[in-house]
Amino acid sequence: MGYFIFMLLIHRTIVKELLSSFLLSILFLNFALMMEHFLRLSRKLAGIGTSVSDIAIIILYLQPQLFIFSIPMAMLLSVLLTYGRMNTDNELIILRSSGMSFKTLSLPVVYLGLACFAVSTAMSFYLGPKGSKMLREKVSQILTTKAPMTIEEGIFNTAFNGFVILVKEKPSPDRLSEIFIVDERKKEEQNIIIAKEGRIVPEGDSLGFSLISGHIYKINKDMLTKISFGRYNFKLTPSVETMGKRNAELTPAELIKTAKEFPEKRIRLLIEFYKRLSMPAICLLIMLLGPPLSLMAGKSGRMGGLTIGLIIFTVYYALLIYGESLSQAGKLHHFVGAWLPFALLGVFSIYIFRTINKK
Repeated sequence: MGYFIFMLLIHRTIVKELLSSFLLSILFLNFALMMEHFLRLSRKLAGIGTSVSDIAIIILYLQPQLFIFSIPMAMLLSVLLTYGRMNTDNELIILRSSGMSFKTLSLPVVYLGLACFAVSTAMSFYLGPKGSKMLREKVSQILTTKAPMTIEEGIFNTAFNGFVILVKEKPSPDRLSEIFIVDERKKEEQNIIIAKEGRIVPEGDSLGFSLISGHIYKINKDMLTKISFGRYNFKLTPSVETMGKRNAELTPAELIKTAKEFPEKRIRLLIEFYKRLSMPAICLLIMLLGPPLSLMAGKSGRMGGLTIGLIIFTVYYALLIYGESLSQAGKLHHFVGAWLPFALLGVFSIYIFRTINKK
């Protein structure tokens, strides 16, 4: 009974340190990953006066997609930092000398791993797609509401799907004059629209564009057709992935359904489906991988564990990207390309855990 209580106290202490390291790691990783997304979004949102509340909402909607990748990484880093510190301070040696087996010492990692697996699965299967969809809709709404500000005098504007817009003068935010528009929505046909003036009116997720007194030049192969108009109305949609749902917005069930409906996209969709399954499952492998790697880091402490963790994930993601590229090129079966890095990591994890456990 006394040994059982002693073991619970040790486990509780380790779990507390694991959680603190995990929270710090996930904050750092999410911030680093978010910067890449923010730089991409800033190209679309720059110059339209995005408010602080809009930025806060965008950051919130970004989190579920980031958590899919950052949770396994943060888990491994927290295990390496915690057990690396315990190894440096000789705490692991003392505990093992007191009769605790390596498996028993690794139980706190199992608790953390199961929790991370559950949260990561929720992110991958539901919250991630939901957040990605809400992010696209929010950015689309911002661009739609404030799009008139993106159209500047004498500057080509490409903020709308399939359109290039140039205006000579802009008397007010919603009024334009001397307008030149290239409509490239149809590959087989290109329209060039010239109008004396026009007006922009927000309509839901798109913009109503009303042009007055102008011409439309339809270019189709070797034919050129000129159409004159007194008033011409059409809609513009901000270029935020509006051509159907992006893969990131599809749940695993929707990925499978879409793969059956669109054979030409089948491989890409199935690879995304396998990724949704494998990312949470990595947390289960880290339960075997983390503690042994901490001991292998020796007395190098936290920096040694951090370095090992970054190397492991760099190699894993490099193999994952390489496998996906070979699968999409038809040189490797999509199932093998998607799961081979996971299988290699699994074999490696089991091997080093058994090796350290025998010592």
